[in-house]
Amino acid sequence: MPILNKDMQVCISLAARPSNIGTRFHNVLYDELGLDFVYKAFTTNDLPGAVTGIRALGIRGCSVSMPFKEAIIPLVDTIEASAAAIQSVNTVVNDNGVLTASNTDYEAVAALLASHDVDPASRVLLRGSGGMAKAVTAAFRGAGFDHLTVVARNADTGPALADQYGYDWASTESQAGDADVLVNVTPIGMDGDQAETLAFEPARIDAAHTVFDVVAFPSETPLVRAGRAAGKHVVTGAEVIALQAARQFERYTGVALTEDQVRRASEFSRAV
Repeated sequence: MPILNKDMQVCISLAARPSNIGTRFHNVLYDELGLDFVYKAFTTNDLPGAVTGIRALGIRGCSVSMPFKEAIIPLVDTIEASAAAIQSVNTVVNDNGVLTASNTDYEAVAALLASHDVDPASRVLLRGSGGMAKAVTAAFRGAGFDHLTVVARNADTGPALADQYGYDWASTESQAGDADVLVNVTPIGMDGDQAETLAFEPARIDAAHTVFDVVAFPSETPLVRAGRAAGKHVVTGAEVIALQAARQFERYTGVALTEDQVRRASEFSRAV
């Protein structure tokens, strides 16, 4: 990595629980490609102040994670279609003080549904109704999935998300019908208090053919492990975070990454 200098461009992330994954992913590629960039993860209790800092200090780009994906919308200048359609942001690019928001989560999930050949005729059970769930649900609708049920205890956001895309809503898993594809878009299974919790009942996993856990850290969540043990097709949050980070990288730097570069950076980002 170049020695820190006055011309170096800075990119950051904002999350409630920052990790080193994005930091390592971006910085190892800056180093490999000889780019005069540096990336640093942050958290904040003052989102408006943080966004003012991005604009005032010329921070080139910002990755946005829970719980800021929706709250940041009124603080930016322009919202691309990928974020406007779902009212959820995960990427902000600063062009001379003009902040443009987009959602590369949506792009990554859509790409993974295609690359994993998930059948659009499948019945999908999706747990979650937050900002990331909006991106994932929109990606399923965009890929032509007609049979999806949103499972969410929140009686406001759950039905609203389902209605927006013409899907069904259930407040609990037991109220939902049969499913071929299980998708977890909640913190269940994430490192922390719910690290050993299974996002779906074992009987659900046995009956499904595909398990998709958007939780990125750890990549081997209880749901992913259970899916592998049951011989199911598995899509992991590690794949999502690598693809969405690659698309952010291109927006920040103008450099499109190869599949091999994405794979190697993803592996490095998770190395102990």
